Amino acid sequence: MKIAVTYENGMVFQHFGHSEQFKIYTEENGKICSGEVVSTNGSGHGALAGFLKEKGVDTVICGGIGGGAIAALSEAGIKVYGGVSGVADEAVALYLSGKLNYDPDVRCTHHDHGEHTRGESDHHCGHSGSCGGSRK
Repeated sequence: MKIAVTYENGMVFQHFGHSEQFKIYTEENGKICSGEVVSTNGSGHGALAGFLKEKGVDTVICGGIGGGAIAALSEAGIKVYGGVSGVADEAVALYLSGKLNYDPDVRCTHHDHGEHTRGESDHHCGHSGSCGGSRK
């Protein structure tokens, strides 16, 4: 299995569609065999599902993510675990142990209010009001 995590400076990046990098982990028998940071080469919202499918990814762990991206990933056969924050390596370890805290209903809806630039946080995502917020 291959698991991709939206990635920035070792952390789960909080806006799927603006991810400049993913860390892709290869898992075998419940353990991580390898991890590689890959650049999206400027791929945006619409192209990321194809980019990840091309890389053989089965599962995505991310912060905030929009409904369109979730649909595209689902159509590509990729499972999505959104609303995750923290250290990327730890998120994958928690996922593999069945203990990942994620939000199955996370939706990043800031596109409904006009486009924001990377790093802005005044849009509404999920249930917490910020990308990556997860229910406890």
